[in-house]
Amino acid sequence: MSWMPDIEPKCPSAGNLHDIETLIVPRAHDLGGFEVRRALPAPKRQMVGPFIFFDQMGPAEFLSEDGIDVRPHPHIGLATVTYLYQGEFQHRDSLGTNQMIYPGAVNWMVAGNGVTHSERTSPSTRQNKHSLFGIQTWVALPEAHEDKPASFEHHGEETLPMLKGEGKDVRLILGTAWGERSPVQTFSEMFYADAVLQPGAKLPLPDGHEDRGIYVTSGSVSIAGDSFDAGRMMVFRPGDPITVTAGETGARLMLLGGETLNGPRYISWNFVASSREKLEAAKQAWMEGDFEHGRFQLPPGDDAEFIPFPSQHRN
Repeated sequence: MSWMPDIEPKCPSAGNLHDIETLIVPRAHDLGGFEVRRALPAPKRQMVGPFIFFDQMGPAEFLSEDGIDVRPHPHIGLATVTYLYQGEFQHRDSLGTNQMIYPGAVNWMVAGNGVTHSERTSPSTRQNKHSLFGIQTWVALPEAHEDKPASFEHHGEETLPMLKGEGKDVRLILGTAWGERSPVQTFSEMFYADAVLQPGAKLPLPDGHEDRGIYVTSGSVSIAGDSFDAGRMMVFRPGDPITVTAGETGARLMLLGGETLNGPRYISWNFVASSREKLEAAKQAWMEGDFEHGRFQLPPGDDAEFIPFPSQHRN
């Protein structure tokens, strides 16, 4: 935990509405009583820096014995980031990882050339009523790293930099910002942070990053006198000094961005790659289903079922 005077607003202005390049209203999907809101990729904006996927999970309440069951499924060419506000769930992957994730901690799974994982509510959590609320993102890997072997890191909340200012609590999850660096090993310049702002508190966006955006998880913020409520993502023009001000009930934000990648990224199902040929190769490997000798294996301890490749992505 540290005090960083740089998170105090020193900008000559709070920015103006012309600084907002894109305003994104996420698409909501009801997964049987569990709502997911997807902000990225969006029709007008595929990525913010290297962030190519951004989902708000919940908030949701579950009765005892209920929960989430995301069966084993594959990824390539990206790193997944799980960050919870409430609740917990169990991550297993084909590297042999079996890791619970709790609020404030981070699971960072680098898919590289290929990994398979599952996400489920654990048996112990299902014994009682429970809640789940959090954010899942994918970070596209630079070409030099998209074919690297898969890896996994878990960092507890006590290991992540915590910046406190007047009415602000900011946890740096990934990358560098406000003079701090997260311990998570990343492969391109980026930042990703969870900010809780008291009513009227001001927070400048970190400078020195090519792309910058914010997602309002709860409450509201104002920029140049205009208010933006929860469930909105704003992406800002590069280089301009931007300060956001929390509304009268405060706000919780996710701040994200970094350098843009050196070329387009293609997405098919759970795969991200710099070429369509790499997507096709991954698709064929998963459909072949050779989990003993093929490119993908199933997670030890959770290998009785898996998600098949969906028919709408086969061509």
